[in-house]
Amino acid sequence: MRIFRRRPFNVLILTLVTAAMLVPDRVMACPFCNAVSQTLRQEMAAMDAVVIATAIQSDSDRDKESGAVLMKVETVLKGGELVRAGQKVNAVYYGDVTVGRRFMLSGVDPPEMQWSCLPISERAEKYVSNITQLEDDPLERLRFYHLYLQDKESMLARDAYDEFAIAPYDAVKKLGPEMDHDQLVEWLSDPEMATDRKRLYLTMLGVSGDEKDLPLLEKMLRSTQKSTRGGLDALIACYLTLSGEKGLGLVNELFLANKQAPYADTYAAIMAVRFHGTEGDVIPRTALVESLHYVLDRKDLADLVIPDLARWSDWTQIDRLVKLFTDADPENNWVRVPVVNYLRACPLPEAKEALTKLQEIDAESVRRANTFFSIPVPARDTKPDSSSWQPQDSDADTDTQVAAAIGSDINRRLPGGPTAGLAAVPSIAVPPTGLAAANPWRLAYVLSLALITIMIGQFLLLSGGTQPIPERAISNRR
Repeated sequence: MRIFRRRPFNVLILTLVTAAMLVPDRVMACPFCNAVSQTLRQEMAAMDAVVIATAIQSDSDRDKESGAVLMKVETVLKGGELVRAGQKVNAVYYGDVTVGRRFMLSGVDPPEMQWSCLPISERAEKYVSNITQLEDDPLERLRFYHLYLQDKESMLARDAYDEFAIAPYDAVKKLGPEMDHDQLVEWLSDPEMATDRKRLYLTMLGVSGDEKDLPLLEKMLRSTQKSTRGGLDALIACYLTLSGEKGLGLVNELFLANKQAPYADTYAAIMAVRFHGTEGDVIPRTALVESLHYVLDRKDLADLVIPDLARWSDWTQIDRLVKLFTDADPENNWVRVPVVNYLRACPLPEAKEALTKLQEIDAESVRRANTFFSIPVPARDTKPDSSSWQPQDSDADTDTQVAAAIGSDINRRLPGGPTAGLAAVPSIAVPPTGLAAANPWRLAYVLSLALITIMIGQFLLLSGGTQPIPERAISNRR
């Protein structure tokens, strides 16, 4: 009963997060990279003041109860109107402190500034100082961070990686001619290289390499060594970037047409194909959808590619999808909602006739699709001269958003299903369409639920929440 008092706030947070998912996101970032944390540049931007300071106390004379250490400000990097060089400040730090140790202090809530501490070396101090002088241009920033990707100081290497992970993919492409190609190949050949790093370096090789790299990439694709095929989605995308349409044959053979391929491998290939259909500009979508057709033969995976066929205006699979709907059993009936939404998006008269037929077979799936999912909007083609795309008012180039809009749900197999343990395969970070693509009834429902939850939370706060039933009352009831 006591736990119940906190439950409304959990519900509130979940509701607000759900509503926030409908809000437009940032621009397309490095497609296969996930930032580990906020970068130093982002943290500094959120602070009122940032300074370099020197400890003038040691462990022997600091305030041991509060952890406060007296420090002298040496250099002001941000907030010169709030703090000055030579000023003494108290900052809380629970690690070992010696007189003269240098820190980066980040302060908030002036005038009584609260400082957080980051111990830094002389090299890191120079790095941080240079960050404040960078131009507000993604390409210029990447030129700087590129030098620190494998730095001997792990903090700098991690920060540089995170900056690449959040950088627009277009900026990564522009930096391609300036990258050290041989160094990238050396890093990728290291069996001890972390998977997240491999994803980034494969993305970079894709924009800086050429056909001479294909034998190495093909060897990696055919390898059975887990360490060699780390970051498989980025590896496949890199291979296709450098090989073009002719490279689809190997990808089909190994992952898409191969029914014995592990689920995670096939999913990685789907993500790579999806990347090339949204951000790549080397393979026409007409060729990409032909590769995705192979996945329709695997009834447990078919729903993963139906969203792509719809948003890329491939209306050649109506009969095949109707059969998938008709033949669906309790173990794969999740495919029915994506099929319905594909048909809703299709402009052909055959699609409308098929919807009538499916309504008679499973009216509930049709109702659920109409109620909770917007009609998928065809995506703008990356190669206008090679696909069937027609101009639309808005784009829908997104993995996550289209999966929601079309009704595909990877997680409906968990726990213990074929996707268990797939967390290591990240989604491509592409911008959601936002409110424009949301079902208005669904949006109204979410916002209403959020408002009601807030009101319930306030009521429970004011009333003291649900109280536990006294033991005496329980005894009387017995």
